[in-house]
Amino acid sequence: MPKKSTNVDMTAMCDVAFLLLTFFMLATQFKPDEPVTVTTPNSISEVPLPDADIMLITVDPDGRIFFSIDNQNVRNDLITKLDEQKGLNLTAEEKNNFIIGASVGVPFSQLKSYLAASVDEKAKLDKSAPGIPTDTVVTSEKNELALWIKEARYSNPKLRITIKADAKASYPDIKEVISTLEGWKIFKFSLITGLKAVPPGTAAYEESMGGMKSE
Repeated sequence: MPKKSTNVDMTAMCDVAFLLLTFFMLATQFKPDEPVTVTTPNSISEVPLPDADIMLITVDPDGRIFFSIDNQNVRNDLITKLDEQKGLNLTAEEKNNFIIGASVGVPFSQLKSYLAASVDEKAKLDKSAPGIPTDTVVTSEKNELALWIKEARYSNPKLRITIKADAKASYPDIKEVISTLEGWKIFKFSLITGLKAVPPGTAAYEESMGGMKSE
């Protein structure tokens, strides 16, 4: 029998590929930009962060503190509880702005006006925002960060707590965050850092080389 070349019709495959691409482009929700830019210090740690259930506490170079969690369902529960406890009188639109928004860095007294602002107005407010008030005493009325942390943990006990501090942030500002966590008996959290090479001659370097000592 004469041999015939195989002909594969790729039209259907191309159609499916473009349909999937169009679907992901239209259905994907992009993460909002963080209100502050933070340059973290470098370390040799390679422990990856989880993909979900993250509480992010950001400390910028001026010591301002911003708070965020990634799960929108948890954000919904959180803002509802805080609205009731603090008497914020938030509207449905303002709550939704918090649910789909990024980190927050204003005290409760300014939260309603902040959430009611437009995207451009928020960008301006973020530059002058005082940050979330905190203190070394977890039960202090001045320590509003303590309430954010407590209610977020109640909404989702599986939250992994991470601190993203700028390399220029002062130690007392970071200490207040850590003291607040310790006040709630939270002793396990992650510090977000950049990655740098392991210095030769150190124990970590020898471990990375499989136990072989450098000459």
